[in-house]
Amino acid sequence: MSASLNGPTGLDQSLDELEGQRWNEPPSDATGLVKAIHALRRRPIGTLSATELARLIGQKVGLRWLLPLAVQILSDTAPNQARGGFYDDDLLTAVLTCGSATWATHPELATEVNKTIESLIDLSPYTQEAVAQFLKDLRQNR
Repeated sequence: MSASLNGPTGLDQSLDELEGQRWNEPPSDATGLVKAIHALRRRPIGTLSATELARLIGQKVGLRWLLPLAVQILSDTAPNQARGGFYDDDLLTAVLTCGSATWATHPELATEVNKTIESLIDLSPYTQEAVAQFLKDLRQNR
């Protein structure tokens, strides 16, 4: 299976299946975040909500598979934001803060993210900071 700008294949598979590596159960004293990440890895990626994707991407889990899916969601929902509709800033911020190494490895996704952010308006100051860092990361990779 592979991921592409057209979206990931294997939407009916979990990260454990796609990566061929099942994580052990988290320790009983693990934080809620750790327990949630472990549980989300076992769900088919096509069933993950934007919030769940943001949580996994923010923890740098499954980027190979989840970034194309998240970028597609962001791209698809950007026109709605310009019309005053809901836009998931948390997912956008998680994607934007993946770091320059991620964008060097996935330049086609970086290009799509860049197109998407150019179409967005009225971003929060926090999201604007993430956009600025993303653009800085892109310049470093050129």
